[in-house]
Formats: sequence, structure tokens, C-alpha cells
Amino acid sequence: MNIYTAAITLLLVMDPFGNIPLFLSLLKDVSSKRRRTIIIREMCIALAVLSVFLFFGKYILSGLDISEPALGISGGIILFLIALKMIFPKRNTSDDRQDETEPIIVPLAVPLIAGPSSMSIVILFSTQHPKKLLSWSIALIAAWAVCLCILLLSDLMSRLLGTRILKAIERLMGMILTTMAVQMLLRGVQKFIGGL
Repeated sequence: MNIYTAAITLLLVMDPFGNIPLFLSLLKDVSSKRRRTIIIREMCIALAVLSVFLFFGKYILSGLDISEPALGISGGIILFLIALKMIFPKRNTSDDRQDETEPIIVPLAVPLIAGPSSMSIVILFSTQHPKKLLSWSIALIAAWAVCLCILLLSDLMSRLLGTRILKAIERLMGMILTTMAVQMLLRGVQKFIGGL
């Protein structure tokens, strides 16, 4: 896996297009200028969280005695489930809405951007190829930067594209992510069988 593939994978998992309606809904009572500040702040928190998992995830795994094939297989399964949710989204209920006018950390930074799937992906990158941490850092920052730009333009994109187009883009991203998840799962199984 190279920087480009890693960045695309992370971008798909962060799902900025799918998060646009959620961000707009959670920040609907906030002024446009303040909304940009909140998005930048939450994205910086998400980047910090993912960076911690990128650089220290392998130590967490060794402390929990989790093998690389197990991480690969579980990462593939998680990605596959995320992809299915993107293709077949569940309608938001009134219980999902937040009472606060300005959410902090939860749910924008964690888990919408730095969720379990993106955390497991960066851990997977760092454990499978520990010598390429600089490459994975560049991929993470690139995916994060694209995601930040998309979310900062969320108002404009929502008006220009409309809800239907945004949903269609999210489902397309989900289909691409499904194939990447299956590939990751197959690699994990292959490593497990090879280690027997």
C-alpha cells in the first residue's frame, strides 16, 4: 500500500460527504462564521486523536496481545460494515440529535471523523509497515486536509448539490470502500494461514 492508496482509504472512512448533513444538522443554530471555527477545531482534535493511534497504536496492540492478522481481519470487517452503512444509510431519529448548540469533541471529532474504523485503519498501517510512518503521516494529513476543505464548504455544497446528490456520492464511496475492505480481509486471512 502506498501513500495515495492510504490517503484514499482514510478519506473514504472519514466520509466527509456523508458527514455534511450531520455537521449541518448539529451546527444549525450556530452562525456561519462560528461554524467554520468549530469545524476547524473539531477537525484538529480528530487529527490529534488519529495521530496518537498512528504512532502509539502498535504499543496498545502489543499490550493487549493482538496479532497483525487479527487486526487485518477485524479492520476489514469494520470497514465492510462501515461501507454497508454508507450504501444503505439508516435514517436519523430525533434521539440522535444533540441538545447542545455547540458540540465539543463528541460527536463531530469523535466518532464522526476519528471513529473506530479510522482508528483501526491507522493502527493497521503502522503495524503492517512500521518503517513507513512518515508516509502514513503524510497520507493522514492529506486525507484530513481534503476532509476539512469539504466540510468547510458544506453549506455551499449542500446548496449546490442537494441532499440526493450528496447521498449518491456517499453510496458510491461506500461501494469503493467495500472492495477495499474485502481486500484487507483477504490479506489478513492470507497472513493468518501463512503463519500456521
